[in-house]
Amino acid sequence: MQCQQHRQPELVEGSLPVFVFPTELVFYADEQTSHKQVLTLYNPYEFALKFKVLCTAPNKYTVVDATGAVKPQCCVDIVIRHRDVRACHYGVYDKFRLQVSEQSQRKALGRKEVTATLRPSASQEPPSPRAQDEERRIKEQFMESEFFEQTAFQTESRPVAGGPSLLTVLLGLVCMAALMLPTLGEQESTVPVYLHLSVNKKLVAAYVLGLLTMVILRT
Repeated sequence: MQCQQHRQPELVEGSLPVFVFPTELVFYADEQTSHKQVLTLYNPYEFALKFKVLCTAPNKYTVVDATGAVKPQCCVDIVIRHRDVRACHYGVYDKFRLQVSEQSQRKALGRKEVTATLRPSASQEPPSPRAQDEERRIKEQFMESEFFEQTAFQTESRPVAGGPSLLTVLLGLVCMAALMLPTLGEQESTVPVYLHLSVNKKLVAAYVLGLLTMVILRT
């Protein structure tokens, strides 16, 4: 009697369910905080997934980490910023597509689409659900084949820390020079008396120098 070896069925391209929240992004022109939205991609499976974010209008958005990986039974946040808040974009529906695949494969095992729209204000009453669904259905028909690859995205740049300013460096040099000057009351010194500093002034110089050192280390 031969033993039958159990084999896990191979996943068909596009058949894997993708779990993303939320499924719709709404940006409001008059609310600066709403210009930044977060998509959360969940991976409930026993294997790692790699993902890629596509979009129908990449020039309007900044996507942080448009490609990446999600560990098994973990999630990852994808930050999306609206970078072209203008009245001509009010009510226009764009779409993001999240494609996932196994780490060792290139084919997309699953995909999920998320709509995005810009509205003038959160206080304005949104259109009726029927009119909104009809408008979305019409727009999605035209956007079905207009997804752009990840290379078209504007990746958000991380701020590069600059060095200390010239004023900070000069102030530090002045404090160091003040500490090297003779203390008031010293007799044996070739430095003129008017350059002799009191103990209190030297303590102030030492305190300022310490603050400047902390500022320089943080930059």
